[in-house]
Amino acid sequence: MAHDHGHQHQTSNERRVFWALIITAAFMLVEVAGGLISGSLALLADAGHMLTDAIALLFSWIAFRAARNPADDKRSYGYHRLQIVAAFVNGLTLVVVVGWIVIEAVRRIAEPVAILGDTMLAVAVAGLIVNVAAFWIIHGGDRNNLNLASAAAHVMGDILGSAATIVAALVILLFGWTLADPVLSLLVALLILKSSWSIIRKSMHILLEGTPDWLDVEELKHRLVAALPEVTDVHHVHAWSLTTERPMITLHASVDGDGGSGETLLGIKRLLADDYGITHSTIQIECGDCTDET
Repeated sequence: MAHDHGHQHQTSNERRVFWALIITAAFMLVEVAGGLISGSLALLADAGHMLTDAIALLFSWIAFRAARNPADDKRSYGYHRLQIVAAFVNGLTLVVVVGWIVIEAVRRIAEPVAILGDTMLAVAVAGLIVNVAAFWIIHGGDRNNLNLASAAAHVMGDILGSAATIVAALVILLFGWTLADPVLSLLVALLILKSSWSIIRKSMHILLEGTPDWLDVEELKHRLVAALPEVTDVHHVHAWSLTTERPMITLHASVDGDGGSGETLLGIKRLLADDYGITHSTIQIECGDCTDET
């Protein structure tokens, strides 16, 4: 049942990313045209951001599709980790977008250009509506999935870009201050950079086999010893994640001479599943000294 539930989540996530991809790619072309016609950097920056978003969403969708493949001799854990790779790459592409926006904004501040505020405003409003729709589609999925979260971060960046473009267009129409366009683009770049760093940090932690943030290893050791009287010590604990939803753990448990290894093993696995949601564990029961290196 748990496997079926997880598969349903994956299928739903995949479908949501696909439709967000279609919406984003289609409107990107509209923003490119609007940016060229109006001369707005904010629109062109947002169009460039949407281009990377379309690529990122495509990568996320491919990762979800690939994760369907069963484990084989070369990939004994299957292909779920591709979702984390997709999240990491998506985070890096956001940083590239930020760099481009900053360089272009500085150039526009040094050499201001004429901007058609009305065209800029019309396209930006339409962009905001489209981006909110795409975000609504993605946000309804599994919020613990890092691949989906990275896709949502890209779309949220588009929402911020559209909102900033609307504000800049209004300032230009009301006061004629064309520098509002590159200045607000810089603000959006900073916000995008913040979200991209969060995605990069989390995905890198998983790719480096880091212990899940929510797991206190020392507390886990003490709880196992307290819950199972026959367990005298827990050591060599290694915890990591295939994806944010698939934590895994290996550990050694020392038991006294009277401890039944079969019952102890079941007790440890039951506690890991019930209290920590870890359903894939490898346990080594030791009745004597541990022979592995520390």
